[in-house]
Amino acid sequence: MNGPMRAVSSRCFSFASVTMKSRRSWSVTASDLARNTFNPIRTVVESMKLTPNPEKPMIALSIGDPTIFGNLCPSEEIVEAVVESVRSMKYNGYAPSTGYEESRKVVASYVSVPGAAVEAKDIILCSGCSCALDLCISVLANPGQNILVPRPGFPLYRTLAEGLGIRTKFYDLKPENGWEVDLEQLEAQIDDQTAAIVLNNPSNPCGSVYSREHLSAILQIAARNFVPIIADEIYDYFVFPGHEFHPVASLTNEVPILTCGGLTKRYLIPGWRMGWIVVHDRNEALSQEVRKGLQSLSQRIIGSSTVLQGALSRILTQTPPEFFQSTIAQVYDNAQLAHQLLSGLPGMKPIMPSGAMYMMVGVDMTNFPEFENDLQFVERMVTEQSVFCLPGRCFDYPNYFRIVLTVPELQLREACHRIGQFCTSHFVAPINLGKEEAMSNNHIHHELHNGIVTIIEP
Repeated sequence: MNGPMRAVSSRCFSFASVTMKSRRSWSVTASDLARNTFNPIRTVVESMKLTPNPEKPMIALSIGDPTIFGNLCPSEEIVEAVVESVRSMKYNGYAPSTGYEESRKVVASYVSVPGAAVEAKDIILCSGCSCALDLCISVLANPGQNILVPRPGFPLYRTLAEGLGIRTKFYDLKPENGWEVDLEQLEAQIDDQTAAIVLNNPSNPCGSVYSREHLSAILQIAARNFVPIIADEIYDYFVFPGHEFHPVASLTNEVPILTCGGLTKRYLIPGWRMGWIVVHDRNEALSQEVRKGLQSLSQRIIGSSTVLQGALSRILTQTPPEFFQSTIAQVYDNAQLAHQLLSGLPGMKPIMPSGAMYMMVGVDMTNFPEFENDLQFVERMVTEQSVFCLPGRCFDYPNYFRIVLTVPELQLREACHRIGQFCTSHFVAPINLGKEEAMSNNHIHHELHNGIVTIIEP
């Protein structure tokens, strides 16, 4: 084509292009993944009206970061390990997507226990435990399938799954049994689309630590139904006196398990972002596809911090036992203090944790009729007392709130006293029971004198 015909054709093409472009506008849409992703805690908290009392300094018992108050810090050995890694100039570049061989070997030695020994090939280093959970959920489940998650439970499981079109189904934990799993209900929730059971032990938000017997019962259910387990064990060994942590993978030779862990909580360095996946490949059920799938998924983000990988050997082998003992002692003392102070409050039922960093506190809403739900209860407590606790709805468990136990003792004591003032001022006794009689039914109760809460032992 040449001459006038080419010119006409060009003009037609240009006109068509302009017409097509004119139908578009600068309205850029988000992906389905972005639209479907939400964080339940953020969704709940951002909908709340939080206006602290200007006459009282804010005490946030809501933040699950053990470093936020400055009273819990990593040991000198941990800090020096990172300094040495930086100064060595060996860890400034890219590592293999699953981590350096030497670093994975150190983690394998650290997590291996009788009944669950692993090698470097079974370790994938990740950017924190949340990244490990993301990879595990992504590798096991397809859109339309489901994973079983605890209720109450860490909301990130839902965030990671539902953004990918993976459904979450709840299995309930029993507060009257120390937050053990309702085993019958757990098994009833399994169907032919169930891709995995998420097991969190020790637990956030409950602070529960499961016995060997209870873990074995859960494993029997998984084995009968051929469902693998994603074990969130980021609080491993963070248990209080009288309790013992059992890695769930050490209790089975049959159920394939992907265990997620890391340095975040026990080593008090959540911002350093070092986590890992441990592949417990029972019966080689994970060998054909899942191992390769984890390798492929890890290549999306090119692995975890190389500086931290270079420091892992010293961190995991040279951190003194006294460091862990001191941290647990402080949190345990706080747990005992909070449980004692809150147990005597009218309408409150704190459940003593066995480990981790949290305590769930039940609220008998019938004693606080002016509030429609736990959200309003928590909102007003911020407004009047400048104490912020996460409402149970953040964990899909209404009529509770969660408190963090890593606060300095004086602030925790003050916060509990303010909660006492709030409960006493809003408590309404049941019909046919006076307020004094209702309060005296508590084993320990609080008296208010000029705004000061005093614990009265019967």
